[in-house]
Amino acid sequence: MAESGPCARAARTASLHAMKRQFLMSLGDGRVLRLGERTLIVGVLNVTPDSFSDGGQNFDPVTAVERALEMENEGADIIEVGGESTRPGSHGLSTDDEIARVKPVIVELGKRLRVPIAIDTYKSAVARVALDLGASLLNDVSALRFDAALANEAARARALLVLMHMRGDPSTMQKIEPSPDIFGEIKSAFATAIGEAESRGVRREQIILDPGVGFGKTLEQNLAIINHLDRFEDFEMPLMIGTSRKSFIGRLTERPEGDRVFGTAASVAAAIIRGAHIVRVHDVKGMVEVVRITDAILAAE
Repeated sequence: MAESGPCARAARTASLHAMKRQFLMSLGDGRVLRLGERTLIVGVLNVTPDSFSDGGQNFDPVTAVERALEMENEGADIIEVGGESTRPGSHGLSTDDEIARVKPVIVELGKRLRVPIAIDTYKSAVARVALDLGASLLNDVSALRFDAALANEAARARALLVLMHMRGDPSTMQKIEPSPDIFGEIKSAFATAIGEAESRGVRREQIILDPGVGFGKTLEQNLAIINHLDRFEDFEMPLMIGTSRKSFIGRLTERPEGDRVFGTAASVAAAIIRGAHIVRVHDVKGMVEVVRITDAILAAE
């Protein structure tokens, strides 16, 4: 029988709060992100014609800027611009084409957004342009495997750097054999990426980790990653989780990409309970309520 009473409740509360270690992370523009006091929301802005999640709805720069402003008004804490799809089976985009997609959007957002801008890229040249235009976070889905010089750009601009775990690359990640030890693989990849980043001048307090739900994991592994985020606590770094509209939700619900809001909501709530500091979502308005309620429940004595 489970223990009850004030002591047991205090122990459970202490355990939950211990999972949500607090961090102060300085952006290169002088602003500070407070992680752990409440869960932060990254609004995803895909400036692509072929994203799995939104079908190129924001490929036009004017539409993209309007959507970014809408997400800010809905409650997004960060707007993340991405110019290259990393959907399963996708192939790489040239650096020039990626810059051409994201540059006009970031220029305009830099004038109009109040919240920080992130750039989703694994290319150091794209990162350099975005940072010089006002972005202050880099989200690298390859954790520096594809272009380690991206860490030099993070160090130069004192930008925050998200290191995400991916198995293989977008063209192969769903074809390779499943990992026999997914947690060991992710932790080893994180250790390598953190070491590479630090060797290039990135401070540990600039780094955020993302175990990469999807990206070459099986359905069971994706569920286990969300349920056991505490296994990454040893790194003493904040965790970002992106489950929004992903295929594991579709497999469980038999819903298409555009109809996975409730499945996403459940996965976001579970990730927060298990220790996520930041959630990366497409449907900001609805997820703001999910985050607010989940945070309130965790804070209750």
